[in-house]
Amino acid sequence: MARTHGLNGTPVLVAGAGLAGLAAARSLEARGAAVTIVDARDRVGGRVWTVRDGFAARQHAEAGADLIEEDQDHVRTLARDLGLRPVRILRRGFGYYGPDARGRRRVHGRPAAFASLAARLHREIEEFTLAEERWDGAVAARLARRSVGEWLDEVDAPTALRAAVRAFRGFFLADPEDLSILPVVEQFACGGMPGRSAMLRIPGGNDRLATLAAARLHAPVRLMTIVRRLTQDASGVRAIVESDGRTAEIRASFAVSALPASTARDVIFDPPLPDAQHDAIATLPYGRATRLLVQFDRRFWRGRARPIAYATDLDIGAIWDGNEQQRGRAGILSFLAGGRASAGLQALMRGGGSDAVARQLAWLGTPPRVLTSRVIVWDDDPWVRGGYAYFGPAFDPLGRAWLARPAGRIVFAGEHTSVRWQGYMNGAVESGLRAAAEVAALAGSAG
Repeated sequence: MARTHGLNGTPVLVAGAGLAGLAAARSLEARGAAVTIVDARDRVGGRVWTVRDGFAARQHAEAGADLIEEDQDHVRTLARDLGLRPVRILRRGFGYYGPDARGRRRVHGRPAAFASLAARLHREIEEFTLAEERWDGAVAARLARRSVGEWLDEVDAPTALRAAVRAFRGFFLADPEDLSILPVVEQFACGGMPGRSAMLRIPGGNDRLATLAAARLHAPVRLMTIVRRLTQDASGVRAIVESDGRTAEIRASFAVSALPASTARDVIFDPPLPDAQHDAIATLPYGRATRLLVQFDRRFWRGRARPIAYATDLDIGAIWDGNEQQRGRAGILSFLAGGRASAGLQALMRGGGSDAVARQLAWLGTPPRVLTSRVIVWDDDPWVRGGYAYFGPAFDPLGRAWLARPAGRIVFAGEHTSVRWQGYMNGAVESGLRAAAEVAALAGSAG
């Protein structure tokens, strides 16, 4: 990363050592800032977490963020700068398992139901595009108040379409009843169907993005350090942090909050944030998400000319080959149960374990012996309390801009603040770079 030295030793605190915070810290150091970065966890990376323990043949898989899309330039640039070369995966994209127009459950390559969804949303997509895809206008306000479930009722959607839309909870982490139609319209207006771009993964584990980035900072990340309070005045920012039951003070000229909104709302800001910003952070929901990694003694899901990744409307959620880039007969099938499916998958595991899950995969082939499995419930993680942010009908669309708006000497980063790449690793990295640029701009204005 090119060094500009524009901040000339200016002390900056970064709260959060996920990809957003690490990207901000790297960019700030490149600009000459003296960065202190803290994180409540005992590791860096946040929701980018590679599980390596317990799998046979030294295999590994992602417990959190997994898929990098080909056009996600910010995370790919970070990988390149760290000497990492992402590898292509899931070359046939995502298929879908669910009912067809006759109600028969089967495997679909490019299901007609998804094309039907875009066609039925044509008017909404056209109007949103005419409104320049803005969230602060009348078109967005009207769309935001309607849930996807309400819209399905309004258009008298057939069973096949309803099932296909429910399968989107593996992408949005929210069921049709809980998700606003606005982000669905935005998805089709901006990027089309999810899962259609070429996909990549970091060899050796996606968390290498975080561990290598952290290792190259001038000072080590202060782990197991919780930000409790951020006080600011004309001279700078004072943070009260807690570590091992003891409190301490960190002083800086500026601060970057790279915390999820779900935990940033626990921080006391003094003076308080503007009401609109406080409300946006306080009311932004996070999708329920359970990840399941099941290692089988062979990759039974592979077949000629068919995908190795599927969306489903079942409680098992979306599934895909979790380690196709690794050698060996054994393979790991990765599950993401979002929204209400999160509790459903947990119940299935409690009732019968991974064997019960395997029995729901007969449509993929005959499941072989399960070697081991690992369940990760992001809903129960105290430092995020969900998978990633989503937008429900109760969220005021005007609040979206407030999520990323600076408040005095404090700027905000995180996937939830990204407009184009919300929910992605790319959005986290992009937001961190933006936050660093904002600190530099604020410092220039102050000077």
